[in-house]
Amino acid sequence: MRSAVLSLFCSFLVCGVVWAQATGQIAGTVHDETGAVIPGADIKVTQTATGAVRTVASGEDGRYVLPTLPLGPYMLEATKPGFTTYVQTGIVLQVDSNLTVDVRLKVGAVGEEVTVEANASQVEARSTSVGQVVDSLRIAEMPLNGRNPIELVFLAGMASAPGNGAINTVRNYPTIVVSVAGGQGNGVSYQLDGTIYQDPYNNLALPLPFPDALQEFKVETSVLQPQYGFHSGATVNAVTKSGTNEFHGDLFEFLRNGALNARDFFALERDTLKRNQFGGVIGGPIIKDKLFFFAGYQKTIQRSDPAFNTGYVPTAAMLQGDFTTFASAACNQGTPKILSAAQGFVGNKISPTLLNPVALNFAKTLPTPLDQCGQVKYGYVTNQNEGLPVGRMDWQKSQKHSIFGRFSAGTLKVDSTFDGKNPLSINTYGVDDLDYQLGIGDTYLIGANLVSSLRLSASRTNIVKIDDNYGSLADFGANYTPLGGKVINFTVTGGLGFTIGGGAAVPGKSHNGPNPSISEDISWVKGSHQLGFGGSFYH
Repeated sequence: MRSAVLSLFCSFLVCGVVWAQATGQIAGTVHDETGAVIPGADIKVTQTATGAVRTVASGEDGRYVLPTLPLGPYMLEATKPGFTTYVQTGIVLQVDSNLTVDVRLKVGAVGEEVTVEANASQVEARSTSVGQVVDSLRIAEMPLNGRNPIELVFLAGMASAPGNGAINTVRNYPTIVVSVAGGQGNGVSYQLDGTIYQDPYNNLALPLPFPDALQEFKVETSVLQPQYGFHSGATVNAVTKSGTNEFHGDLFEFLRNGALNARDFFALERDTLKRNQFGGVIGGPIIKDKLFFFAGYQKTIQRSDPAFNTGYVPTAAMLQGDFTTFASAACNQGTPKILSAAQGFVGNKISPTLLNPVALNFAKTLPTPLDQCGQVKYGYVTNQNEGLPVGRMDWQKSQKHSIFGRFSAGTLKVDSTFDGKNPLSINTYGVDDLDYQLGIGDTYLIGANLVSSLRLSASRTNIVKIDDNYGSLADFGANYTPLGGKVINFTVTGGLGFTIGGGAAVPGKSHNGPNPSISEDISWVKGSHQLGFGGSFYH
């Protein structure tokens, strides 16, 4: 089902603020040594990684606000004729943060400079929501089984795993269901670089970029800002890494192989899981201080030898109508059976002419039994491949205008359990899943105290259930018209009971999208007040 969501918000605040979701803000007051406010002081902040500059002048009350700033490390400079130049370094702006950096100017020549190193912990006293940032250091260093960054949401201390239940289905990219502050598992809003990043089918997250490609993310709940009006539970606000004025990158390989492990004391054999995760990232400048790129890719290959199951199939004698061995004590735990004469058996034998020709045709594809009772061993193949590409471009067009574009995707190929030979291994269909999103952001300084932030995105999910191409009942001579594909599904009851097909008998496709979204945030500083308004549309 398609749905449209429209969120409008407007706030007029002295302390509170509305700004673009994937950015932050620096604000403060300029004082002299006596504590008196200083109007008209020139404030300049420089993102040290890219050289991007933003300027503003303090107002009549000495206050200044620099909204909608890109994330990262900053240096702040404050100048005013008759006072020394104030420089503060070590300012780190995190996602959705609102830092207060007050400035104290000393009387002196502008050519003189006072440099201050920012405190390790900076004050954020202007947000009403409760939240926690998981920064790039914790993202990189935390061990994750499978390297799914959604597991890091639990570090925020407000999240729990309620269990997948019926929320995680074959109609969405497999992910982790998260409940925040006791909310529902599908009551969390996921955003990536300020754009809505969730599956339209059940509101779970689209495949997030792998840890090496994430800058940081923030989990917020309780009295959320108006721009997070899609879900009442919580918001997970993630930001991808960007290129800087220096080239950086890394390569990685993570290997899990049972051959390197000792056999568990209670297990019959070693763990057979083989998982290779490898990839890398690279980012840097195309034009220094102007144009930057970042790209990354992670591939996961997982193989596992099937655990053997025991089943029973007709023997050659049974296919000729002789069931005497099958009904003997040796094949029935010491208690012989007498097959019903009402079904045509005489002395546990039946005329071959009474056997169903469709069943006989199908039986030709079954494996050869290991003994006279019809016992066979078989397993379910469990193979899958996943790819996570991500790419981003940032353009600092001018001091007033910046644009970025980001593409991220997840591809998942899960093979059917069919081993290609034994129909008993037909149990679960294969899945070919492709989810992707294109996001664009545009930030423009309309005036020194008026900033516009526009976010556009389009996402799409494509899920194809792959049949086994084994054959349908019609291929074995049955008067039957299959729904589609060469799929089979039936159950044999009794002593030779087994099921073939199961969920593998329902092929099909599921497509959602393209799902567009657009959001516009305006931040306007007027005197000691800050007005934020905007709107979001998601379809």
